[in-house]
Amino acid sequence: MNPFTERVLKTIRSIPSGSVMTYGQVAREAGNPRAARQVARILHSMSQKHSLPWHRVINAKGEIAVKDDETALEQQLDLEDEGVVVINKKVNLQEFQWRI
Repeated sequence: MNPFTERVLKTIRSIPSGSVMTYGQVAREAGNPRAARQVARILHSMSQKHSLPWHRVINAKGEIAVKDDETALEQQLDLEDEGVVVINKKVNLQEFQWRI
């Protein structure tokens, strides 16, 4: 596993319950501010294997970006179970964004 991937996994694991980070924010924290899409790929391929709280990562607009409706609903329900308010697949970043 390359160092950037390891830092992405560490950053995602650090997001506390009830908070979210954006793909770009995770990329910045992991040392490559232009790698938001790479963060998405890492989440897609490694979330299950590494038991990542993937549901806590959303896009820069505060939206659930997952295209699959069933998975998007799962993400919304997981966030709501943690106390994050989701309205029309959108989270208020002012209120719920985690800042390291």
